[in-house]
Amino acid sequence: MKTTSITILFWPLSILLLLDESQTSKTEVKCNFTAKNYALIPANMNKNVTILDLSYNQITLNVTDTRVLQTYFLLTELYLIENNIITLHNNSFGNLSNLEILNICRNSIYIIQQGAFTGLNKLKQLYLCQNKIVQLNSDIFVPLKNLILLNLQGNLISYFDVPQLFHLEFIILYGNLWNCSCSLLNLQNWLNTSNVTLENENITMCSYPDILKCYNIKTVPYKAECYSKFPSPITEDLYIHFQSISNSTCNSSLNNLTRNAERESHGKSWAFLIGVVVTVLMTSLLISTASKCPVWYNFLLSYNHHRLEEHEAETYEDGFTGNPSSPSQIPDTNSEETTVIFEQLHSFVVDDDGFIEDKYIDTHELREEN
Repeated sequence: MKTTSITILFWPLSILLLLDESQTSKTEVKCNFTAKNYALIPANMNKNVTILDLSYNQITLNVTDTRVLQTYFLLTELYLIENNIITLHNNSFGNLSNLEILNICRNSIYIIQQGAFTGLNKLKQLYLCQNKIVQLNSDIFVPLKNLILLNLQGNLISYFDVPQLFHLEFIILYGNLWNCSCSLLNLQNWLNTSNVTLENENITMCSYPDILKCYNIKTVPYKAECYSKFPSPITEDLYIHFQSISNSTCNSSLNNLTRNAERESHGKSWAFLIGVVVTVLMTSLLISTASKCPVWYNFLLSYNHHRLEEHEAETYEDGFTGNPSSPSQIPDTNSEETTVIFEQLHSFVVDDDGFIEDKYIDTHELREEN
């Protein structure tokens, strides 16, 4: 009697479970078009498809593909692995409000527009691994409010700004070119203070600077100046923990850095000293040249003489004798003063009778001959 009553009680529940399983089996429709060499997403598929696999084709996800993709609004899983996708345009998945898994790994994506993931309100897993992404704008993840897993493995990302209200549970970041400078401090803070799990943490390493290549991005010891540049709610205990890590690991790399820095500082000091000496010498040379210029000018000017031309000599002689006939040369003298000056000048002139007096001629002999 008891067994019959128990079966009567659980019979409706068993029927309900069977109905649910039958409904889920009916609603789940799979379409597998892998390695078909498709260049476009086919438009003649079942509109009730929920799982669509278009991996290993030649799809570029252009405007035509986007328009066709909007018609499969019941999709919950979409796989576009290893196609020819370069750009994720705005509203590429706008009508796929039921999509939960999106896998676009192993393409050539390097541009993701800000509204590329608009409408994916139920998306839980996003795979962007092994593409050519260099930089990610944090705003592109804002519509993904239910995102649990983000895979960015194998790209060219060196910096990642964590968006606000980002409640991930798993994130994969290894295989990127992480620059572990102060700019990565906010990412490290989020990884250490949130509930997110960094998958493959041990191989998610820094790419540069060289002295930090032995650290993973979650345990990089940052200096106090980084905390002042990028204020964050990191506690002092966490900072002390990073400092202890820096003292215990990679000591050889840090010592090499110190030696190289000392050598570089010595080399730069010698270069600076030589530059100062050359500058002082050039300045002294310019000053001495400037001070000697007037002396050299006068020295050259003293040799700047030439012989008087014939007309210049006549002019000079006329000016010296003073021509009484030119009133402009003696403007303020009267006729008497002019006569006196003329007589004084000609008083020194010896009368020229055309003969030359020779003191060696005996005048007595000259008289006898006459």
